[in-house]
Amino acid sequence: MKKIYSFIVGLLGSLAFVSCDDFLTVESPDQLNSENFWRNASDVEAGLAACYSQMYLMTYSSDKWSFAEVKWPVEAYREDIVSLGSDAMNYPNWVELYLFTYSNGNSQIASYWQSYYRGISFSNQIIEKTKEISNDIISETEKNKYINEGRFMRGFYHMQLLLNWEEIIIRDKYITDPNDLNKNLSSREEAWKFIVEDFKAATNLPQEYDSNNIGRATCGAAYSYLGWAYLTMAYEYPEKEEEYLNNALQALNNVKGYELEENFLSMFDGTNKNSKESIFEIQFSMNTANGASYRTQFHKWMACSELGGWDEILPTNKLLNEFTKEGTNEQGNYDSRLYETIFYQCDYFNNNNVYGMNYDDWFNNNGTTYNKPVFRKFLPSTLEELEANYCAINVPLMRYANVLLMKAEILNKQGFPEQAIPLINEVRSKHGDMPAMKGTSQDEVQKQIEHERMIEFPLENMRWYDLRRWGKLSEELESAGRSGFTESKSFYPTPLTEINSNESLSSK
Repeated sequence: MKKIYSFIVGLLGSLAFVSCDDFLTVESPDQLNSENFWRNASDVEAGLAACYSQMYLMTYSSDKWSFAEVKWPVEAYREDIVSLGSDAMNYPNWVELYLFTYSNGNSQIASYWQSYYRGISFSNQIIEKTKEISNDIISETEKNKYINEGRFMRGFYHMQLLLNWEEIIIRDKYITDPNDLNKNLSSREEAWKFIVEDFKAATNLPQEYDSNNIGRATCGAAYSYLGWAYLTMAYEYPEKEEEYLNNALQALNNVKGYELEENFLSMFDGTNKNSKESIFEIQFSMNTANGASYRTQFHKWMACSELGGWDEILPTNKLLNEFTKEGTNEQGNYDSRLYETIFYQCDYFNNNNVYGMNYDDWFNNNGTTYNKPVFRKFLPSTLEELEANYCAINVPLMRYANVLLMKAEILNKQGFPEQAIPLINEVRSKHGDMPAMKGTSQDEVQKQIEHERMIEFPLENMRWYDLRRWGKLSEELESAGRSGFTESKSFYPTPLTEINSNESLSSK
């Protein structure tokens, strides 16, 4: 299989027939369909390409902006560390997400749900159809590897849905009968157990791939997501807390072969794709050979208007204050993650450190400068790339820093803060250039973990899941001046599109 990002989107047209509405289409006998497509390893890998493709959330044909317009409004606009940019106010379906006034008819919620269920459908085809290929064509060992990769992706999509919806539909088979579309929501506990089993199977995946297969799921990714699943379950099911914490720690201890990246910004500006810290990330490329389309405009979506972007998302003062609250280090600088995440008015950025110019040169209205903190993370490294219409910056979904901080959280919750502290300090020293944390008690360590996760993962959309896990959504949103949130908004409602097409739900 060629590099994942080198062929995913180009194959989507040819794989359209393997969607879950395959049974609704009358196929010509000389055309490929879901019954005669699965012939050899090349076909399986093409199917896997379609499976991975749904991470891109490109629901509007092959446009270049919908990836950002679905992922970050749905996952990030709820968070207390971001606010709407000026242009975002023009889109009512985004504003609804920010204000918590959305209904089950919100289009972005529906697009997210539909894309990930398409990914699940593709995953189920990999799992089922690969088994049917003769062992003379694909060995049993190779088939198991493909099937486990399909199970990782199925677990991944189900978990992303379960993190955003309180109850989801477990789709555990490839649908060829329209009646099978009608299925009830599963209990949350049932869904977690299903996800865990898929990730367990995926731990048999290779630890790494050659350079032609960068981007594929590995056993490290499987163990990381398995650990995250168990950690979340430990909070949701306190009667099984000890068991799930032990399971989570065991899974995360099996994440091996990764290191923290010293150059934090490089993981988010396109200069260090698939870094030594990266465990799983969405792949993009500027390659357009043979009609391929895996570049985006999400740098325009991320950038403020002053930098030539669309001004859709901004950091809050609360986030900026969190970066600075510990004061400066011995060199007189704040946590270095601040400068690599946010542009703001300060001596550092007024030293030609904003694309070769001073901050005040960019943020200037008729000779009057102003301070407008904006995101730097996920912007290209050069002015030429910033001004370009397209970018190909990868999006890390799971990093080793997350593994270390999850391990620290587990150890501290188990009553071993002294074992958690070195893990926290490792992240602080490599990514923040900050001295060792202060405090040794369980409560102090938990507060430090909350601080580190808040400033480590902006725009990586971990914050909402963290706060819900800790039972702090209401408290933190209120402290950020966000109104409209109630506990009933901790999860999204089942999309109206699903209710209308699923008789098991529409009949209720």
